[in-house]
Amino acid sequence: MSAKLQTLLIEDEELARNLLRSYLKDHPDIEIIGECENGFDGVKAINEKKPDLVFLDIQMPKITGFEMIELLDHKPQIIFTTAYDQYALKAFELNAVDYLLKPFSKERMMTAIEKVVHHIQHEETNLDKLEELSNFRPGEAYIDRVVVKDRHKIHIITVDKIRYIESLDDYVMIYTTDGRHMKQKTMKYFETYLDPKNFIRIHRSYIVQVDNIAEIQQYEKEAYVVILKDKDKTRLKVSKTGYKKIKEVLHF
Repeated sequence: MSAKLQTLLIEDEELARNLLRSYLKDHPDIEIIGECENGFDGVKAINEKKPDLVFLDIQMPKITGFEMIELLDHKPQIIFTTAYDQYALKAFELNAVDYLLKPFSKERMMTAIEKVVHHIQHEETNLDKLEELSNFRPGEAYIDRVVVKDRHKIHIITVDKIRYIESLDDYVMIYTTDGRHMKQKTMKYFETYLDPKNFIRIHRSYIVQVDNIAEIQQYEKEAYVVILKDKDKTRLKVSKTGYKKIKEVLHF
């Protein structure tokens, strides 16, 4: 490899950043171009500096390393630093990206860098694996918030504010108590990672928060709509499968 890897360190703990820096300072393929202490600064630095490689902590203030991935315009090679081996092992089973389980040795880190160099030299990409990683939140079975990028703003939406979600081809529209937000994510993702006790996929086009359902009406034989509790009394179609799910959750 002719040029050095432009490398960014994103880690909220100063001692951990110092360790990374000391391990990397003499590496012939690495040039450190910046350091960040939180996820928001990390997103800005990645999109502006466009590094080749990022060492990224998972647990940080404000947003996690996994949530950061969804906000990136520039997608670098990423080596995660994590204390959550049970999630990392699942995520990295194909070794598309690597992780460093804290505390890690210099030798372990060098192995991770070798994998990144191999990816770059063979023009391989880890974007699909990064998308899978963004689904994971350490210690939690279901997500408790959704991160949405809107031009120059980043919105963090707690799931209790979500009224319903509508499918729009490769995007979804998330309707909340405060407005609506578009996100490039699949309905399958939200069906999987929202708690099914609180959210039901009532139709291929809709996922609804259970507490937001005011009424269920039959308008034809085996055809139903739900009416929501908002001021507009929004009406959404319910499929046969969706109606069964509603009955299971609401016990009627």
